[in-house]
Amino acid sequence: MSAIVNATYPTLNRNAGHRAMGVARMQLINKWTFLGIPAVIIAGAFLFSAVIWALIPDSVEVKYSGAGQAVMWYFFGLGIQSLTLSFPFSQGLSVSRRNFFLGTVGLFTVLAAAVSALYVVLGIIEKATNGWGLQGQMFAIEWVAEKSWFIQWFFYFVLMMFLFLLGFWAATVYKRWQTTGVLVMTLSAAVLLVGAVALITLQDWWPAVGTWIVALTPLTLGALAFVLVLVLGVAAYLTLRRATP
Repeated sequence: MSAIVNATYPTLNRNAGHRAMGVARMQLINKWTFLGIPAVIIAGAFLFSAVIWALIPDSVEVKYSGAGQAVMWYFFGLGIQSLTLSFPFSQGLSVSRRNFFLGTVGLFTVLAAAVSALYVVLGIIEKATNGWGLQGQMFAIEWVAEKSWFIQWFFYFVLMMFLFLLGFWAATVYKRWQTTGVLVMTLSAAVLLVGAVALITLQDWWPAVGTWIVALTPLTLGALAFVLVLVLGVAAYLTLRRATP
């Protein structure tokens, strides 16, 4: 059995400095889940949007589509799958939780960076071709596309990493505390949300909150999301250290 494992996953059996890369390779065994489906989502969302744009009269100056968000939300599901499907197997190969975390998060950092770059390029093409010749807007949403390419890339990247780590952390909570932990986490988030709404309402802060929201830019929103990404990453790692396969 050990000979089969060594032949199939050689990187997992080298020194600790290479094990994180081995985890990334292990995650990519199912390339369809991690590469194929995101590609299908992006292509499918674009084709469906293009058909709808073609059916809308040209008298409509701009034809918006929010379908470009679809692959971002898929990252939430990938975060869950990357933990629940691979973590037990990695423990059977004696991979440390630290290396599993670094390898998995590192892989998705690269994937999120690549998808974000693709969105920036598609947005540039969309603007240059008058919405693919159909006056459509899917990748070059004005609020983001009017900024520099780096801010666009950073904004998309942070959002995808946030959704991925949110799913990853939720899965680690389930592995650590099972259904009770997920229920407590969900109820706690709901209580905090309702409490925040109540406080804002009682203090009559809604005008100030509305002004603050309107003033947000892709860079400031991305920076806030980046802080949440760091918090989620630390929370996921600390929870994973005591999670059971």
